[in-house]
Amino acid sequence: MKRSIAVRLGAVLATAAIAAGTGVVLSTPEATAATGTAGGYASQNGGTTGGAGGQVVRATTGTAIHAALCNRASSSTPIIIEVQGTINHGNTSKVSGNSCNTADDVIELKQISNVTLVGVGSGAVFDQLGIHVREASNIIIQNVTVRNVKKSGSPTSNGGDAIGMENNVRNVWVDHVTLEASGGESEGFDGLFDLKNNTQYVTLSYSILRNSGRGGLVGSSESDRSNSFITYHHNRFENLDSRAPLMRGGVAHIYNNHYVNIRESGINSRAGARVRVDNNYFQTSKDVLGTFYTSEAGTWHTNGNILDRVTWSSPGSQNNPAGPAMQSTTSVSIPYSHRLDGANCVPDLVNRLAGANKGVQFSNGNCSPTNPPPTNP
Repeated sequence: MKRSIAVRLGAVLATAAIAAGTGVVLSTPEATAATGTAGGYASQNGGTTGGAGGQVVRATTGTAIHAALCNRASSSTPIIIEVQGTINHGNTSKVSGNSCNTADDVIELKQISNVTLVGVGSGAVFDQLGIHVREASNIIIQNVTVRNVKKSGSPTSNGGDAIGMENNVRNVWVDHVTLEASGGESEGFDGLFDLKNNTQYVTLSYSILRNSGRGGLVGSSESDRSNSFITYHHNRFENLDSRAPLMRGGVAHIYNNHYVNIRESGINSRAGARVRVDNNYFQTSKDVLGTFYTSEAGTWHTNGNILDRVTWSSPGSQNNPAGPAMQSTTSVSIPYSHRLDGANCVPDLVNRLAGANKGVQFSNGNCSPTNPPPTNP
């Protein structure tokens, strides 16, 4: 027994020595983890628990985040990385190791699993630096801000995506985050939340996507139809030109979101996509639902939405707006339990709850905030 304790202690001290050199601060598994439980499609396919039960570390630089991943016993060893401060190009570098595959100038969550990345303390801001999830599974990203990530100009990161996922990604919960840009493609920005090339079982909840030309897409082209089972709920889509989201193929559930000032098109269901659109509040926006910019149509199942000063374009060969009646064109069944808030309370509720640094509260399904359980399951 004494030898076992000594071996464990030696391993801890060795890890601590490595961590000290990279800015990682070790904590205990009992320290604060992500709050709440993943819902939506991220609760399916075995569920999404991130790094629950794993070691907790504190990171104040991008290099420290990479070091925490690389210092694990394996690429699937659970870990909770608590992030505080501003993460940028100046403090983010590639770190090597057997349990990671990182890169400079981006937060790289590649070929790994069982990871939670959560903002703590005074907050975590990824400034001009994107988060890239690739060939990964069981990931939680919570309570962080990602802003002004560029694909052209200087500096560039992550192809211009605030959060991007691609290549066989499964079970990701992104919650209480703020994703924002300062313009559109002509200013060097791309999507805020893009999912590509066989990404499935993802939930985006209680988040803000704003001030960008493009909100996010599911599928990089009309032929990329391998992405599916995406839930968007209790988010605020604000000051966007389009892609809120753009959905190519697959199934999505979009409920209890607040849309404000969508200038060109909102939910763009195309290339065979099927979207269920429940109890959203669409305000001062144009063409909030339909098939746009293609002749390859998608379909929609609508219920309980409110249209407040929404305008519609005329149908054409490349545009099929759902129109004022927003009548369903398909039927989509939802396999998980959820409680819909009334659409009339969505603007106030989402304003109070969505985004980073708001206390990570959730709705109780009766238009009121509630605190989640104190620990991540």
